[in-house]
Amino acid sequence: MLPDLNRLKVFYHVYTANSIIKAAEALYITQPAVSQQLKKLETEIKAPLFTRRHKKIIPTHAAHRLFTTVKPFLEGLACEIEHISTPMDRPCGPLHIGAPIVFGTTYLPDICHAFRTAYPEVRFTVTFGESDELLERLNMGELDLAMIDYFSPLDQMAGGPEQYSIQALMQEQFILACSRDYYDARVKGDVSLDHLKTLEYLTDENHPTILRHWFWYYFKKSVTDLNIVMAIAAHQALMACIRNGMGVAITSHHLFTRQIDAGEIIPVFPSPRKLVNTISTVSLKGAVPTMTQKVFQTFLEKRFHTDQGETPA
Repeated sequence: MLPDLNRLKVFYHVYTANSIIKAAEALYITQPAVSQQLKKLETEIKAPLFTRRHKKIIPTHAAHRLFTTVKPFLEGLACEIEHISTPMDRPCGPLHIGAPIVFGTTYLPDICHAFRTAYPEVRFTVTFGESDELLERLNMGELDLAMIDYFSPLDQMAGGPEQYSIQALMQEQFILACSRDYYDARVKGDVSLDHLKTLEYLTDENHPTILRHWFWYYFKKSVTDLNIVMAIAAHQALMACIRNGMGVAITSHHLFTRQIDAGEIIPVFPSPRKLVNTISTVSLKGAVPTMTQKVFQTFLEKRFHTDQGETPA
């Protein structure tokens, strides 16, 4: 027979707070009532859950095992009840979205604010990460919608790309850029492969995949022996390194539009061709989206259609 649900709820709060006093306060019941429920639960499952020591409680191995089962059930139940009770005629409730770090930090604060201005009952949880991490979270049900970029290995998606609904959202131009001083001192207008390989490179990747792709795109050659003098985790910091004249790096044109127009940042183009990165929204194919998800997807598409002056390809 299954344990009493109320006792499992008491156990959940005690384990989470690691305190009978705090659990009692959260549940609006007395401390003796909490202790009594725990004792009855221990009797039901025939295992001790906590060891009392110097006014502290220490979870036992049985408590750890029970919590791994109880936690997703109770939290999932609370989430479903919230969805059931939300109105059906307008967007509302939680919306979990994921995006690449640079794209997300650049666009999502304004987008989420504008959406909540129109639909104030919506609450956002935003996760930033690499495309493979976001897809994993999407498959685990932790995200309602993910935004990934062109360099995501679509052929390596779990289950294959046919398992996803993919909608192109916007395009951004990738450039190899440096400061005016660095360009005059080191590049000097020479964009040949041999000369470019002698430059100092900056990257925000553990493995410079996009940088190597840039060389393949323009020269159709695999270049692996670049002089990388700075590997830094945040793109905003990478942009500062570019402005400071530390070297050349891959970045997005729109992040430096003003400085490029002013001649302070110089894009390096071996040919007139432009390397384009496509940001796409991804959701699980076959999953039934909520009204909130559908309205937000439409809102995103209209927002970027207006900003770019054209419908995303």
